[in-house]
Amino acid sequence: MSPTERTPNQAGNLPDFENTEQAFAHLNSRQLKKALVLFRTVGNPTLVKLGKLLMNLALVLRIPVAWAIRPTVYSHFCGGESIAGCESTISSLASSDVKTILDYSAEGKDSEAEWDRTHAEIMRAIQATEGDDRHAFSVFKVSGLASTRLLEKVGATLQPLAKIESVITGLSHHEKEAWKRVQARFYGLCEHSARVGKPVFIDAEESWIQPTIDAMAESAMRRWNGEETIVYNTVQLYRTDRLDYLKKLIETAKAEGFKVGVKLVRGAYMEKERERALSRGYPSPIQRDKDATDRDFDAALEWCVAHLDHVSLCAGSHNENSNALLCRNMDKLGIARNDKRVWFAQLLGMSDPVSFNLACANYQVAKYVPYGPIAETIPYLIRRAEENTSVAGQTSRELELIRREKDRRNRKNH
Repeated sequence: MSPTERTPNQAGNLPDFENTEQAFAHLNSRQLKKALVLFRTVGNPTLVKLGKLLMNLALVLRIPVAWAIRPTVYSHFCGGESIAGCESTISSLASSDVKTILDYSAEGKDSEAEWDRTHAEIMRAIQATEGDDRHAFSVFKVSGLASTRLLEKVGATLQPLAKIESVITGLSHHEKEAWKRVQARFYGLCEHSARVGKPVFIDAEESWIQPTIDAMAESAMRRWNGEETIVYNTVQLYRTDRLDYLKKLIETAKAEGFKVGVKLVRGAYMEKERERALSRGYPSPIQRDKDATDRDFDAALEWCVAHLDHVSLCAGSHNENSNALLCRNMDKLGIARNDKRVWFAQLLGMSDPVSFNLACANYQVAKYVPYGPIAETIPYLIRRAEENTSVAGQTSRELELIRREKDRRNRKNH
C-alpha cells in the first residue's frame, strides 16, 4: 500500500498501533531492512557505548566519518544537511498527512559568533514554514543561543512564574551586555514566528538552566499568545515538580489573559541530572521510577485537555498507552481530531506505528526532522542511540513491529 492509498479511520475508531502496513507504508523493503538493523544495534548497550567512544574519538582527531554515518544512522534519524536537503523527507511525511518540525540539531556552541550563526539558521527554518502547510511548528534550544553558565546565573534568583524583566540582578557589565544579546536572539525568533503565523516550540533542558528558559517562555507567551498560541514551552514530566508547575502556569494564564502553549515530554537528561545532584549533595529532581513519570505525564495530558480554553497542547511521546489515553479523552470530551489545539509529535525514524496510525485516524501529527552538517549532528545522534538503549521496552517494541511488517511483506510476496 502506498501512502496515497491510505484510508483514514472514521471518527470513533481509535488508532490501531498494531497496524504495521499503515505504519511502514512510507518505507520500501530496503529502508525497512535498514531500520531493522539500526534498532537491533541501538538496542545493544555495548555497541552503543563503543559507537559513542569511536564517534567522540573521531571528532577529537578530526577523522572524517561522514561516509559511514550518512547512509546509516544519519539518513534514518535526520532529514538532511540543510533545509533544502530535507525536502524529500518533508514531502514524504506530508503524503501521509504527517507534518514536519524542522529541528536544527547542531549542539555544543560556545561563542557569540556561533550563537549568532545558530540564530540565523533557526530564523531560516522559521521562514521556511511561512505559507507551507506541510510544516506544523518551528523549534529551538535556548542553549543554542547563549552560554549555559549565563543562563544558570540568571536563573539562580528566579522563583517559579516570576516575571523575568524585574528580577535580573547580580550580573556584571559584561554579563548584562551578553544577556541583552541573548534576549534579542530569543525574542527575535518568537517575533518572527508570530509574523509568519506558525507556532514555535522552546525545548526543555537541564534543571539548572530551566528556570531562565521557563521565565523567558512565559514572557513570550504573555506577549504573543493572545488570540493565537504562538509560543510553546516544554514540560519534562520526569521531574517531580513539573506537574505542579504546569497547573500553576495555566492558572496564571487564566488570571492574566494569555494562552499557554505546552509540549509535554517525559524527559531527556535523566542520568546527567541524577549524577549532578549526587555529586553536589542536593535532592535529585528526577522521579523515583518510570511509573511515577508515566503517572505525572498522563495526569498532565488530562489536565491540559480539560483546560483547552486556555491551553494548546502537543503530546511529545513515543508511548502508545499515553497517546491512546489522549485519543480517548479527546473523543470523550467531543474534541475534534483535527482541533489545532491538540497535536501529537514523535522523532523522525522512531515510533512510526504511533505517528502514521494516528495520522490515519485523522489526528494532528508531526515529526521532528533534525537537520544539519553530519559532523555537527553527531552529539544528537549519540543521544538518540543512548535514549533508545535506556528505554529497552520501547526499542523492543520497535523491533517487534518492524519484524512483523517484514514478515507480512514476505508472506504477501510469496
